[in-house]
Amino acid sequence: MKADTSKEFEFSSRDFDRVRDLIYKKAGISLADSKQEMVYSRLARRLRATGITSFSVYLDCLEREQSEAEWEAFTNALTTNLTSFFREEHHFPILAEHVSRKNEPVSIWCSASSTGEEPYSIAMTLCEAFGTLKPPAHIIATDIDTNVLGVAAKGVYNIDRIEKLSPERTKKFFLKGKGAQDGLVRVRQELRDLISFKQLNLLDDTWDLKGPFDAVFCRNVMIYFDKPTQGKILKKFVPLMKNDGLLFAGHSENFLYVSDAFKLRGKTVYELADPHAIHSRTMRHQHKGNS
Repeated sequence: MKADTSKEFEFSSRDFDRVRDLIYKKAGISLADSKQEMVYSRLARRLRATGITSFSVYLDCLEREQSEAEWEAFTNALTTNLTSFFREEHHFPILAEHVSRKNEPVSIWCSASSTGEEPYSIAMTLCEAFGTLKPPAHIIATDIDTNVLGVAAKGVYNIDRIEKLSPERTKKFFLKGKGAQDGLVRVRQELRDLISFKQLNLLDDTWDLKGPFDAVFCRNVMIYFDKPTQGKILKKFVPLMKNDGLLFAGHSENFLYVSDAFKLRGKTVYELADPHAIHSRTMRHQHKGNS
């Protein structure tokens, strides 16, 4: 394939294949052939930022110099972060009902938190379920993209991001900006106190997490992984979940064809297929590993 001379930078099919290989190895993301234009437009910003004038040279530098900062920027550029408050809203009443039966502190992991709308929606749900702004709960919110985690931790959004929320939720959970902050809203401190944001790559061999969790949200991220990668991640979820823990998936994701460790409980909501057997096997395996 000849390079497109109308573009600012030369970007050949070989360059695209190299990008696909690198992002798969780094983040497990499988880029389709149709993503070539998207990859060009997003990584062209990195070329401008670094002053490099060709993709082949940029990719050579990336592999040769192993700069942690640039690998992070490369990964952030190719990560899609589409989200909204109470996206796929049918999940949240299920979560509320699930946690309301708990007699102990609730622990939830949001594994692809993006700019924060999802973990804050979880936090609002917990506050409503327990009838207090300080429920007995904690949320771990992770993402591979450090840029969006920074946005999430601040909890500041354009006011149009909450226009679909009820007036009651808007008044209860957000503070409207004034003066120079007009047109912005900030999530209340009580909600922010419920959440710990941290960077985590689902492809890492080990996760710096301490379960077990009452619920794991892994929504609209598995679609970027191939089936073997999905299977490995789901397997690692199992020992991190309580026996009655729930796994929430995205609307276009189906885990039944990937793992037999989970069974469908409701619309894109899963639970452990045989929690006692699975957890006992996990404990035996850990014991053998420590002996």
